[in-house]
Amino acid sequence: MTDNLPGGTNVLVRIDDDGIAWVTLNRPDKRNAINPGIVFEMVEVLDALEENDQARVVVITGAGEAFSAGQDLKEYFREPDAGPAIARERLHRANAAWQWKRMMFFPKPTIAMVNGWCFGGAWQVLLGCDLAVASEDAKFGLSEINWGIIPAGIVTKSVAMALAQRTALYYILTGEPFDGRRAEQIGLVNIAVPADELVERTRKLALTLAERNPVILRSCKTAYHHCRDMSWDAAYDYLAAKSDQNKVRDTEGGGGAAGMKQFLDDKTYRPGLGAYKREG
Repeated sequence: MTDNLPGGTNVLVRIDDDGIAWVTLNRPDKRNAINPGIVFEMVEVLDALEENDQARVVVITGAGEAFSAGQDLKEYFREPDAGPAIARERLHRANAAWQWKRMMFFPKPTIAMVNGWCFGGAWQVLLGCDLAVASEDAKFGLSEINWGIIPAGIVTKSVAMALAQRTALYYILTGEPFDGRRAEQIGLVNIAVPADELVERTRKLALTLAERNPVILRSCKTAYHHCRDMSWDAAYDYLAAKSDQNKVRDTEGGGGAAGMKQFLDDKTYRPGLGAYKREG
C-alpha cells in the first residue's frame, strides 16, 4: 500500500496489510545522515500517516547498514549556515517538528527499529519513538564531544530524560560507542535481538500495539509525557479529566466499559492473559 504516500527519495514509506507503516530513512551511502531532504520529507510523511486510517503503527528504520549516523554536517549545518538566516531557521524548525514535537506526541504508536549505526542527532529520532528494538550488533554513540561540540538540538534533554545520570554523562563526556546489547541494558532500547530476527521481532511488537484500542493508546502516551512534568496533585486531576475525555471520544467502549463487561459480565477476558476484545 504505497499509493498517494509522500516520500520516495530520502524517505521510503510502505504500509503493509497488518496496518504497519514501515518508514525507512533512505540515504544508505551516507549512513542515512539527516539532511534537509530527510527533514522535509519526514514532516510530510508524518502528516500523511496521521491521517491515513490504514496505518495503525509506525516503524522507523534506516536503509543499508545504518539507522542514522546523525545530522549531515555539510548539508544540515555548513551549507545552511552560509545561506539566508530565514532558510536555516525554517530547516531547524522543521527538524524539531518531526524529531520532537511531532514524534513524541504522534497520535499513533511509534517504534524505532535500529538496524545499525545510531549516532548523535539520530538519538532524538530513537528517543522520540515510543518503543525501540535494536539489532544486538547495532552501534550507538554520542560522538559530539569528539567534534568539539555538544549534543544539541534537543538530544541532551532526551538523553537526560531517558537514562540515569551516571550513564548519560558517561556517554556524553567520553563519546564511547556501544552495541545493542548494552543499549538494552541501560534502557535505551526495549529489546535487542540478533540481526536476522530484528524485522520479525519488531513486527511482533507492532502487531501487539495494532491490536490495542487506538484512542486509549493515544491517551496513554499523551498522558505519560504531560504527567512527567506535573505535580502529583495536578497529575491526579489531569488523569481524571483524561479518563472522562476517553468516555466521550472512544467509540469502542471508552473508560474501560468493554473490558469491564467482558471481565465482570461475559467472563471472556482475564487481565494479564491478553487484551480485551475490541468491539468497535
